[in-house]
Amino acid sequence: MKFVDEVRIFVKAGDGGNGAVAFRREKYVDRGGPNGGDGGDGGSVIFEADPQLTTLLDYRYQQHHRARNGENGMGSDCNGRSSEDLLLKVPVGTIIRDVDTEEVLADLNTAGERTVVCKGGRGGLGNMNFATSTRQTPRFAQDGTKGEERTLRLELKLLADVGLLGYPNAGKSTLISIVSRARPKIADYPFTTLVPNLGLVQYKDGLSFVMADIPGIIEGASEGVGLGHQFLRHVERCKVLIHLLDMGTEVEDREPLKDFDVLNEELRKYSEELSRKPQVVAANKLDLPHAQERLGKLTEEMRKRGIAVFPVSCATGLGMQPLLDAVAEVLFTGRTDKLHVEPPPKPRAEKKTAPAPAKKAPAVVKTAPAKKAAAEKKAPAKKAPARKAAAVKKAPAKKAAVVAKKAPAKKAAVAKKSPAKKAAVAKKAPAKKAAAKRVVTKKAAAKKAPARRAAAKKAAPKRARRS
Repeated sequence: MKFVDEVRIFVKAGDGGNGAVAFRREKYVDRGGPNGGDGGDGGSVIFEADPQLTTLLDYRYQQHHRARNGENGMGSDCNGRSSEDLLLKVPVGTIIRDVDTEEVLADLNTAGERTVVCKGGRGGLGNMNFATSTRQTPRFAQDGTKGEERTLRLELKLLADVGLLGYPNAGKSTLISIVSRARPKIADYPFTTLVPNLGLVQYKDGLSFVMADIPGIIEGASEGVGLGHQFLRHVERCKVLIHLLDMGTEVEDREPLKDFDVLNEELRKYSEELSRKPQVVAANKLDLPHAQERLGKLTEEMRKRGIAVFPVSCATGLGMQPLLDAVAEVLFTGRTDKLHVEPPPKPRAEKKTAPAPAKKAPAVVKTAPAKKAAAEKKAPAKKAPARKAAAVKKAPAKKAAVVAKKAPAKKAAVAKKSPAKKAAVAKKAPAKKAAAKRVVTKKAAAKKAPARRAAAKKAAPKRARRS
């Protein structure tokens, strides 16, 4: 059976019957009066959701649907018969939209649900309804009203809980055939799936959900490339999406991560709401050797985005149970913890913290010269007493006694407060320098005195010879 999910039809409700103009004519009855009956109501157009239908194929070939008109009224007070409503059955999940106004008239997403899209016309009143005491012979009646008519567009959106997304030949049909009893067409060439497929998945503890497989989406589908993206309407009602990535693709310019970004961009172009639905990312075809080599890189890149990757192989059944567990948790509990992972720390944060010790190191280097400078400044202060001690040793004994007498005065000055110390040291420093200068001058005088005496002795004999 051909799958048709969108049609355009014309529907019209029945017109109401006209009222009759009649008078009673009987033998021996003079002036019987008006007895024209009312017209019948026209039939309405009603749509009903039928769970036994899966396609809108019937409406592809029959596009005009009209309800019957109501019968006209008759004499002898006979009313016209009202027509039956026209009942049109459509698959569950059909959206009825007015083509002229683009208004959604109904969304039949429940089995047995009904809606009236075109109301039938009302029958007119006969002349017997217009007779009064002052107008006993009305010679007019009321016409029936026209039934409504519309041009409708029927859009079928399959009712599924889980939808499969991916590039052509990503393994969507194989996956639905493993987890359910659906038997879609499976082949080794692209666009094998041309129509959506539904499968009932039996989960644990008597729980079950419906999975939908749609044709593959490629780059440019929003512009009509491939089969377009009109099949995405069948996953709009899904609560969770399974995004299959083809890890074994050998097509040039195809990478699993690039496929993921391209398909999400196509989802965004089709519907912002659809692009925000929870996605379970599954890396398929891991039974191939080169597919396992790509898994590590893909997992690392997805981890940076905070997305968990479920490695599976639809050919061998590897990883099917963890994948279904993650889908069931989102579907039945609404939690998405398994779909996200904690991303690694950002490299920018590490670069900021690493140079911190390097900044402290120069500070240590800068302090080293300061310490040396301080030590150099302190060194002369320590050497000064040594020089003074040497000067004291060279001084005469009398001077040593003077220095010894001054020593108690130094100890007394140290016992005083710090300002007194500084004052005492400042006063004694000039005194010590003056004492040192006196010692030097006395030594020089002492050395010159013997030289003068020797010179005087030599000069004395010369004077005697002259005499």
